[in-house]
Order: sequence, then structure tokens, then C-alpha cells
Amino acid sequence: MPAPVSEAQVNAALARVHDPDRRQDIVTLKMVQGLAIKDGHVAFAIEVDPRRGPHFEPVRLAAEKAVDAIPGVLSVTAVLTSEKAPGGSASPPRPAGAGRTHSHDHSHGHAEHSHAEHAHGHAHTNKPAEKGELGRTPPRNPAAGPAGHPTGPGGKMLVPGVRSIVVVASGKGGVGKSTTAVNLAMGLAAKKLKVGIMDADIYGPSQPRMMGISGRPHSKDGKTLDPMENYGVKVMSMGFLVPEDTPMIWRGPMVMGALEQMLRDVAWGELDCLVIDLPPGTGDAQLTISQRVPVTGAVIVSTPQDIALLDARKGLNMFRKVDVPVFGIIENMSYHVCSKCNHVEHIFSHGGARKEAERLGTEFLGELPLHISIRETSDGGTPIVVSQPDSEHAKAYQRIADRVWEKVEASLGAGGRQAPKIVVS
Repeated sequence: MPAPVSEAQVNAALARVHDPDRRQDIVTLKMVQGLAIKDGHVAFAIEVDPRRGPHFEPVRLAAEKAVDAIPGVLSVTAVLTSEKAPGGSASPPRPAGAGRTHSHDHSHGHAEHSHAEHAHGHAHTNKPAEKGELGRTPPRNPAAGPAGHPTGPGGKMLVPGVRSIVVVASGKGGVGKSTTAVNLAMGLAAKKLKVGIMDADIYGPSQPRMMGISGRPHSKDGKTLDPMENYGVKVMSMGFLVPEDTPMIWRGPMVMGALEQMLRDVAWGELDCLVIDLPPGTGDAQLTISQRVPVTGAVIVSTPQDIALLDARKGLNMFRKVDVPVFGIIENMSYHVCSKCNHVEHIFSHGGARKEAERLGTEFLGELPLHISIRETSDGGTPIVVSQPDSEHAKAYQRIADRVWEKVEASLGAGGRQAPKIVVS
């Protein structure tokens, strides 16, 4: 059994990779960032000037190949990032509409729901994509689509074959957003629609476990990844590419690059709807998706109590500021039904999301209970909409899916986007 791969071994391998213009190796030039090693799986970023990005893909490939040759390495994840501004400043580019920039390291180790298997043999987890675009920070002008990729109105990147994109968001974590997203997708699939789920939570991917999928995606052409699939729904998640106990110590630009890859370099095929499970909050992931692709509509998930509604309000207002139609609010954990006596209790209060929807001028899409069967089926990879379709809880998700699809069709019939609502408060 080979000895564990060390940081010194990786740096020594990368020191043999040179910047062709600056004529020094990328380690000496301090271009290697965010190096993470776990059980033979290696991930890192190469920081480049955004003006040089289109010509740096061969260097990324060389770095990946050099690390892959180290005995004991099982997989390599290498991305390009444009953290430094052209003038050499260490400040990352500021996405249009962002209230702040993220120049610090994120070290969130949320991995309780991913279910990826360790790959055996050498497997590159990031394959070549459009030259120079892999892992790049989105340009300062969000209307400028990636080179060579089709764009739609406003210059936003189109996802070929995908008719509509619905994002599921929450202002804070712990409100059951991912459970809602997966059952919403299952509800849409039950309508005989072609559906996909993209897990946009890089730090805490949950869809592999919730969808009951393990293993790693493959590529038939060496350019695009084939999504994983279960219950007739296609799925892509960072949880398929990184072991579930490996923290993603990635900066904002690296996250944005990874999200663009999951949209651009995945063979989604023909889909009626791509459901995107966003991470909680209003940060890089939300802005990247909102500004880079034509989102058909957003669904906000909240629990009834005031603190959750406060954060949900921030999320809703963010989508409105970036001109993404908000389809409505869902109240999750609205009530608890005792599994023995059917007594109903309002543990987190009740009706708060309905009142908030009325106040904000958006639709209340429905309420969902706090029930053990929903939790058990989610953790077990058998979403309740497919495993218990005749249950009242599954029917509640189905009603929400029906209403969301009505809104999608109305939006597509109006030219692909709904006009933003003007709310006078």
C-alpha cells in the first residue's frame, strides 16, 4: 500500500510545471492556491490573470498530469481561477450587483449528505472544457457569456436542451430546502416531464444521498460529463466528484467556476426543467446562477418563525434586484403531526410564510409538515414523492410542483421571462 500523498510531493510535481510567459514554475510564482489532499484525492486552483485565462488551459492540464503521476494519487481536481485583478491586486473581481466580495478562504466542511464513492485508479475529476474557461471567474460584465458558448437575451449563457431553470433557495440553512428541491423535482417528473437536478451547494452537497446515487460520473467524449440518474431524473453534484468527508476549501471565484462547469460542461440533454438546489444565503453561488444563466423563476423555502422569515425576505429581495422572477414562498416544517396519535402541533409557529408572501406581493405556494417519513425517505435516498406517492405529504409536494410548472409555462409563453413585479411597500 503506497504511503499517503503529501503536500511536499504535490508541490514538487507542480514545480515542474512552468508559466510559459513568465518562465518560472507555478509554485515559485505562488500561483497554486487552495491545495487540499484527502486519502489520495488532490484538489487545487491555479491563479491566473484573467487576460491570460484563454491561453492557460494547457498549463492546467500539465499540472493535473504531473500530480496524477504521483504514486497513491487517485484523482485530481484542478481549476483555473482569476482571483487577482489585472493590475496585480489581490482583490477578486467584483461580480455586478454583489454587495461584497469574498477574498477569504471558505472552509465549510458540510458533508453530511453527500454519498460519493472513492474512485479506484487515476481519475481526473475536471476534464477539458471550452479552452481557457475552466474554473474562471465570471467576467465583470455578467452579460458576456463564456467564449464559444451559446448565449441568449442579455448575453446570458444558455444551457443547450434545457427549456427552463427553477432555482430553490433559502435565506438560511436548516429549513429543509434540499428536501423540498428534490421532492419538487420528483413532483415535476411525476407529470411526465424531463427533469434534472443540479446541486449548487459546493461546500455541503446533499443531492447524491437524497437521490440515492453513488459513484462517479463518466464522459463519453472527453469533453462533457454525463450526469448521474435515478428515478428518471438526471443529477449533477460536487458530491459525486469529491469524497464526502473532504472539505472544499475554495474561494469564491473557484466556486463560481465550478458552478459554470456543472452548467456548461455537463451533457444535460433535453430537459423540460432543471431544478437548481442553491446553498443557503445570498452569496457567490446565488449571484453566479442569477447573473450567468436565464433563470425562469425562484422558489423560496422558509420555516414559519420570524428569524427564518427575515432571511427569506433577504433572499427574495436579492432575486428581485437581479431581475429573477420569484414564483413564491413555501412554508416548510409548518406543523408537526404525531406519528402515533396524529395530533398536530405548530412547533415553529404557523402561517408566517403565508403572511410574509402577502406582505411582499408574491404567491404562497403551500405548506409542508415536519414529519419523520419525509426525513427518513430523504436520508434513505427514496424521496417521499416517489416512495410514498399516495401519502398526504407527497400530495402536498405534488400540488406545489403543479403550481410551479404552471408558472414556468406562463413564463415561457411570455417569451421566456416574466416581467418583474413592482411592489409598493
